[in-house]
Amino acid sequence: MSLKQRFSANELRIRCPPTCGLLQGTGNKTTLPRTHLLVWAAVSSDGGPESSALVDDNGSEEDYSYEDLCQANPRYLQPGGEQLAINELISDGSVVCAEALWDHVTMDDQELGFKAGDVIQVLEASNKDWWWGRNEDKEAWFPASFVRLRVNQEELSENSSSTQGEEQEEDAGSNRHKHCESKRQMRTNVVQEIMDTERVYIKHLKDICEGYIRQCRKHTGMFTVAQLATIFGNIEDIYKFQRKFLKDLEKQYNKEEPHLSEIGSCFLQHQEGFAIYSEYCNNHPGACAELSRLMKQSRYRHFFEACRLLQQMIDISLDGFLLTPVQKICKYPLQLAELLKYTTQEHSDYDNIKAAYEAMKNVACLINERKRKLESIDKIAQWQVSIVGWEGLDILDRSSELIHSGELTRLTKQGKSQQRTFFLFDHQLVSCKKDLLRRDMLYYRGRVDMDDMELVDLEDGRDKDWNLSLKNAFKLVSRTADEAHLLCAKKQEDKVRWLQACGDERRRVQEDREMGMEIPENQKKLAMLNAQKAGHGKSKGYSGFPVAPPHQNLHPLHQRHVTVPTSVPQQQVFALAEPKRKPSLFWHTFNKLTPFKK
Repeated sequence: MSLKQRFSANELRIRCPPTCGLLQGTGNKTTLPRTHLLVWAAVSSDGGPESSALVDDNGSEEDYSYEDLCQANPRYLQPGGEQLAINELISDGSVVCAEALWDHVTMDDQELGFKAGDVIQVLEASNKDWWWGRNEDKEAWFPASFVRLRVNQEELSENSSSTQGEEQEEDAGSNRHKHCESKRQMRTNVVQEIMDTERVYIKHLKDICEGYIRQCRKHTGMFTVAQLATIFGNIEDIYKFQRKFLKDLEKQYNKEEPHLSEIGSCFLQHQEGFAIYSEYCNNHPGACAELSRLMKQSRYRHFFEACRLLQQMIDISLDGFLLTPVQKICKYPLQLAELLKYTTQEHSDYDNIKAAYEAMKNVACLINERKRKLESIDKIAQWQVSIVGWEGLDILDRSSELIHSGELTRLTKQGKSQQRTFFLFDHQLVSCKKDLLRRDMLYYRGRVDMDDMELVDLEDGRDKDWNLSLKNAFKLVSRTADEAHLLCAKKQEDKVRWLQACGDERRRVQEDREMGMEIPENQKKLAMLNAQKAGHGKSKGYSGFPVAPPHQNLHPLHQRHVTVPTSVPQQQVFALAEPKRKPSLFWHTFNKLTPFKK
């Protein structure tokens, strides 16, 4: 049974009324919470009631209303409805699987780490924010907003139990027929999910544009044009684009036989249009920061809540609604992958679905890469602040990720050796020296422009150019100047890792250039400013002069993966997607026994 079928079975029990239970009252009477009455009056007084129907570019209304969506798709609009169906499936003994939208990076043993695209078995969904699940051999908590549930939770095994010999031959034809019917039904489920979620997504975008942006523009005393541009970005352009996209999807959707629908061409036709999501995701961190600042004032909290209630929107805060475009663009490749799985090669839509999957996977990959980089720049900024005697430009001016680090011996032409700790970032290699007494403290000693360098692998033995006996050595030679750096590793395997890392650095720089991967300047400046504030006022050194704190452990990215401790919130683009963690019982007990706070 698919999740959609399970929701249909429970429709009478969890069906959502037009107001979705957001307004207080009994019977047919509806009232607002007292704290919002004045703000509601201010919001509603600026304009009369507006139609909730969707209007396309030609001025014609769509043939589904908000009430229709609530009744037909409680899964997507009813808070708690999804959990109810999941737990019923689990209690019935069914296996419920979800696919990761993004990486969940954690160092907490009580949390389940995974990468985008990983499959997680959901074991319990009683908490709306954190679910209990299994990935490979580990069971732990994971954020529910980081995954997408598969539509088809139970698949027909091709090797189903059957009797041997003649009975098996007699049943073979029947089993094949059942398998074909099952695959058609599974494709129907996925197609319907794509259509349903797309319609609901349009409803959410419409609510943001009409329920929030329109009201904000009427209150010029509360919002400047620049503030609205920061908070909402280009979401109105996304709304306009998605309406056209949905209109084309509806044309290709076969209502009578959904499994015959040919929707792959729609994704290919509009694949260039999805590029507008990059601008939105770039803007989203700034939107989070600005919205967080405004929400500290009660009048803005009440205003936004009144906008939501007036528009009869579901019980999600504005920051949650603003996250939906980021979630949506990452869901497309997962939906198309599942659709491709249940599309036979003989199907007329197979080639288009396969091409659409690759196209949308590339778009989502770009979003995920930007997320990882935004997560890493805060740690890189903290690391730079901890380095004593830093000179020149900030590391973030040219770099956004650490690729490899370790100790190497630097040799001069005179044969003098210098033990240094090197950090290889994209575009540059930074050299530091450890303090003799405090080995956890690093002093800046210089950097190398990797864009100008050519990597030369050296054989063990005497080098002809430098007339030195070498072992586990390699050289960085400038292409434009008379400059070279001779470096030696302690072990052969260390040298191999450095050579591989240098190759990775060049490939990643090229990939970033091709993908248009750039971190906004304001984000870099914000990261450095926050790091400098955090490092300000630290303990003084031996002579009374301020010194940097012990250097931060900066872990390289392995397979584009940043390790972020749980004590540091995942920053920027997806900060709003991750729910707050439950307090540890250890700290709860510890605080009772100690006179100071954690």
